[in-house]
Amino acid sequence: TRRFGGVVAVDDVTLDVGEGEIVGLIGPNGAGKTTLFNLITRLYKPDAGEIVFDGESLLRTPPYQVVRRGIARTFQNVELFGSMTVLEHVLVGRHARRGRSARELLAYVDLSPLAHRLAAELSYGTRKRVELARALASGPRLLLLDEPAGGLNHEEVDELGALIRNLRDDFELTLLLVEHHMGLVMGVADRVHVLDFGRLIASGEPREVQNDPKVIEAYLG
Repeated sequence: TRRFGGVVAVDDVTLDVGEGEIVGLIGPNGAGKTTLFNLITRLYKPDAGEIVFDGESLLRTPPYQVVRRGIARTFQNVELFGSMTVLEHVLVGRHARRGRSARELLAYVDLSPLAHRLAAELSYGTRKRVELARALASGPRLLLLDEPAGGLNHEEVDELGALIRNLRDDFELTLLLVEHHMGLVMGVADRVHVLDFGRLIASGEPREVQNDPKVIEAYLG
């Protein structure tokens, strides 16, 4: 549970993400999805409850050490340093842990030709790939993706879906995905959790969740 004054942003939510799964987290704007990410990554402290990763509490882990536990994330609004190059961003991601080399990661996300371009010069979709490469550079076990399809065109969304599935297999990752693009979520997720007004209203396989009357009323329409 997490409150902001009189607003209960996350209200007694219990959910699980299994190792090796791709799990979707969906719901209307303001449902508490990004707040939940901020709790997992320790940017926020819960007012009540526990967060357990790999059998150990995360609440005893300082925020700056969460990445050392094997958790990385991207952001709803891309967070890059405009005066740094693409390569420098990936090198920053390697400061805490050691995953694949920066050059390997740039090749993996098709950014090698842009290695020495400044982030400020890049298109929005390309900046999202830089942020993803930076997250991968820390060698995570759990990757949190916050609206990765935002601002992408249809072709880019299709490519993103294939990339997410490949990430799970090639990097042996577990992924938790916040996303409004239902075609993407339902196409890649093994299971889906649904939040509404801070509360968990449904969990299950994609088809099951899509047909849940509570989810249709609150979100899918």
